[in-house]
Amino acid sequence: MADRFTDYHEYEEAAESSYRERRARKPVAKKAGADLVHGIVTRARGHHYDVQTSGADGQPASLLCEVRGRLLQERGVDTLVAVGDRVWVRALTATKGQIERIEPRHSQLSRQQPGVDMPAEDVILANPDQALIVFAAARPEPHLRMLDRFLVIAEANELPVVICVNKIELVGLAAVQALFGIYERIGYRVLYTSAAEHVGIDALRELLTDRITVVTGPSGVGKSSLINAVHAGLHLRTGDLRDFLDKGKHTTRAAHLLPLPFGQDSFVADTPGIRELGLYDIDPANLQFYFRELAPYLHACRYPGCTHDHEPECAVRAAVERGEIAGARFDSYLRLLHGEE
Repeated sequence: MADRFTDYHEYEEAAESSYRERRARKPVAKKAGADLVHGIVTRARGHHYDVQTSGADGQPASLLCEVRGRLLQERGVDTLVAVGDRVWVRALTATKGQIERIEPRHSQLSRQQPGVDMPAEDVILANPDQALIVFAAARPEPHLRMLDRFLVIAEANELPVVICVNKIELVGLAAVQALFGIYERIGYRVLYTSAAEHVGIDALRELLTDRITVVTGPSGVGKSSLINAVHAGLHLRTGDLRDFLDKGKHTTRAAHLLPLPFGQDSFVADTPGIRELGLYDIDPANLQFYFRELAPYLHACRYPGCTHDHEPECAVRAAVERGEIAGARFDSYLRLLHGEE
């Protein structure tokens, strides 16, 4: 997406416009017939799915659903039903149902399925609206190279991003802004928050309202504490929101939507094992397009296909030398280009 712009400050407006367009395409949650109700898949359990619907009293209700046989017969090699899918279900009992129809997806986090003969898309999360990447100002110390990896994954999936810096009370707002201001200058929105002192929580609640938000970040940065501060009645335990780049080799890739009790369509997505999605599916030749500040210079290099690593008369490296591109971000780009952690 990055090569469509000549000024990286256009990204924030473009992301918001894209969000509004996706919202306009979302299906209206109303009955399609006397015995069908609209719902959203919140968890996959093998061949069964938890689907949140509206009960007879208008309150959220959950049905454990199987997929109608006809849909299974018509399926291809791609993921048929994923967490986040909007579906129409037939209630069979008070607690069980059958998925009759699946609405088209407006966005998705996905990867190529490993070990198949033909290309197949493994959808980890359907219909996300945005990613909230949480880092701490301290305890643990923020590692911006890891943040750059998160941003590349989000950019590759054309997923709007908000960076949230928690625990600002530990070092002070000025120090945090000096560190993370580089991301604001290239067009990312940055929220400065303190779950402990309830700073920035109203802005965070507004951000989460009526959206499916992938909440991610390293361990110990206070993701669950922030969500609890947004609505104390949730009582999320530490670790309920697992890491976007979970490095464990045996973690499941199944996502889980956690409903938020405000707005009509507010969920946060717990998405373990996204590291498998991560950078493995990104062509190194496309990496430059996921560092948005490189966009104004990509077509000014002398050689087509310039990697901006060693080629002469490279406009990107010249911009780094002039201070127009931050050296730390360019170093992240080069490390990722060479496959370094």
